[in-house]
Amino acid sequence: MTLLAQRTQVAGGAAQHGHETRRSGCRTRLTDRVAVAVGTTQGLFMVNEGILNGPFFEGNHVPAFLQLGGRYYVATIDAALGPTLQMSEDSGESWSKPGAVTITFPAETGERLVRICHLQRDHSSPAPPGGDLALFAGVQPAALFRSRDGKTFELVRGLWEHPDRPGWTSAAGALALHTVLTHRDRPGRITVAIANGGVYRSDDDGDTWQSKSVGIAVRAGRARSSDNGPPVHKLAFDASGPDGLFAQTATGIYRTENAGDSWVRVGRSGGASSVASDFGFPVVGHPVEAGTAFAFPPEPDTSPGSPGWRPRVYRANGGGARWGALSARLQRKNAQVTVVGDAFTVGEGAPYPLAFGTETGELVASLDFGEHWRLMVSELPPVLCVRVLE
Repeated sequence: MTLLAQRTQVAGGAAQHGHETRRSGCRTRLTDRVAVAVGTTQGLFMVNEGILNGPFFEGNHVPAFLQLGGRYYVATIDAALGPTLQMSEDSGESWSKPGAVTITFPAETGERLVRICHLQRDHSSPAPPGGDLALFAGVQPAALFRSRDGKTFELVRGLWEHPDRPGWTSAAGALALHTVLTHRDRPGRITVAIANGGVYRSDDDGDTWQSKSVGIAVRAGRARSSDNGPPVHKLAFDASGPDGLFAQTATGIYRTENAGDSWVRVGRSGGASSVASDFGFPVVGHPVEAGTAFAFPPEPDTSPGSPGWRPRVYRANGGGARWGALSARLQRKNAQVTVVGDAFTVGEGAPYPLAFGTETGELVASLDFGEHWRLMVSELPPVLCVRVLE
């Protein structure tokens, strides 16, 4: 079914959704300039020029999405088929048949794919003559897969066979590789984050890997082996250059200026210019302003989902030395809101829209780096990932 066939008009009231009429969102002027892909627990939605399209892959979990020009990749979890990778070569007008693009563990590993957690364009090596179609997939169980042609994937053996692997522990029952970072100015460098496995970096195009978590604390009462094992939830580039990174963890927000060789804590809860709490899932780097990042921590002395929990985005300046709360527009006061790691993002081109989706189904965006926010859509299923479309 094409985008046009599934088009749903969103006008702040009732929206026709299949054969059912229900309130599914609102139209704002902001949406005229922002196009967003939203992966949820009940399929993929597209928001473009005030129009909500979808759901595609209805009933499927959609934990990851990637755009490479006119090609879309969508990670799904189907009740019958399990985890699959869907591909469209015409910007979502049609989709490949299940099984056309596969990610499979080699038989000798004894593992099977549970979930595709993250999809990322590969900037670490020159684009082949056929075009820039190389990409990485981070998966559960924690592993990295690579495709150089956009269709066939191979396990990155250097990371899979790393001697630290036995020391990685499952986070909330899931040992997953959830972040992949590459940069055009560092050919051959690949940086990944693993839940309760920490940060790892390769400088030789994935052949060998080193743990890069020195300085990141583990939770109280948890053991750690060497410098691997801290609970890293998300990584993001700092606009200072390819060696600058931010990390959101269960023990605070950290920054490195040497590509992870050492980390310094910059998001410490408490105080006038700090974040609300140490814990959080997403972190997003400002695309052009060095030392600036955005995070979504819960308020102090509360927990996600508690009645007093107030959802707010925090912005860092000065490399994380100063943090300030921004007011994000949500429908609910005292909303029970969680934003997971891949559900907060920034566009790659001007005006660099910020957008995040919540587990209560709101999609919120800003065109001025958080000074003002607009609710794009509400009453979606719980949001798993958000990507701004080119």
